[in-house]
Amino acid sequence: MTSTLEIQNLKCGGCAHTIINKLNSLEGIQKVSVDTETNTVSFENERADQVKAAADLLSKLGYPVNGDVNSIGKKAKSFVSCAIGRMGKS
Repeated sequence: MTSTLEIQNLKCGGCAHTIINKLNSLEGIQKVSVDTETNTVSFENERADQVKAAADLLSKLGYPVNGDVNSIGKKAKSFVSCAIGRMGKS
């Protein structure tokens, strides 16, 4: 099935690169795509618990799902994740 999550703190292609790399490492998650215009992450998964795992990982990276707490710490983590993603794109 295809799942889509609307996330917070998504800024650019660097963020997208980090998100794609990290989510693709989760078991059962594949074909990850990020839309920076709509702040969404889409992926294919087999089970509902994989969506929860993806949402948890996104939050740890600084990209909580809309409706979840978006603390200053998560915002700061998103900047670090973004910078790492930008370096990885080169």
